[in-house]
Amino acid sequence: MYIKNLSIKSVVIVLLKVTGVLVGIILIYALLGYLLPFIEVSEKDDGEAKEIPIYIYTNGVHTDIVMPVKNDIHDWSSKIPFSDTKSAKTDYQFVGIGWGDKGFYLDTPTWADLKFSTAFKAAFWLSESAMHCSFYQKMTEADDCKKIMISRSQYRKLIDFVDKKFDKDDQGNYILIPTNAVYGDNDAFYDAKGRYSFLNTCNTWANDALKAAGQKAAFWTPSDYGIFLHYQ
Repeated sequence: MYIKNLSIKSVVIVLLKVTGVLVGIILIYALLGYLLPFIEVSEKDDGEAKEIPIYIYTNGVHTDIVMPVKNDIHDWSSKIPFSDTKSAKTDYQFVGIGWGDKGFYLDTPTWADLKFSTAFKAAFWLSESAMHCSFYQKMTEADDCKKIMISRSQYRKLIDFVDKKFDKDDQGNYILIPTNAVYGDNDAFYDAKGRYSFLNTCNTWANDALKAAGQKAAFWTPSDYGIFLHYQ
């Protein structure tokens, strides 16, 4: 009886220790997620004229990098065809691109649809990633949408950063994900490289995209808040 009680006591102690460690990790993560974004990575001025408009746009959870569909530097519609969207319209002027967890994108249209298994896999590198691409006819600046003017050289660096995140077939084409889980008639999903985690989120990727283009960014951020506080 004494041995049995001792065993139960040992199990309880171990569970309490594990719970304490997990709670500690969550608290540290939340603290760092709030504080580190305040450390700003400064804009890098390359001395060129700022000719290209880009935008950072958030839906309240995900941050997208929005760029001109086509200019003399790059044509995104050659890799992200208008025909991949439900509308198939060809008069869109901008394309927003974001990287994230494939399960979140395809299986969780609203927070009410979030499953524990989806969240667990996303947090711990256990699922695949995807690129979400949305076309727009115009962009309107607001609290959730900020315009940034960048140089031609900076835009080329941004294009290179974004392009490298797409999975490609043998011909170098982006790989469309056939799905009805799109958010509207103007978007599509594509296979992507990398694994999503609580340390490397959709907003971390967007923040890194800004760094690649020599723009203001947070030192590190898991949230859209950490990006937009530098563009208030």
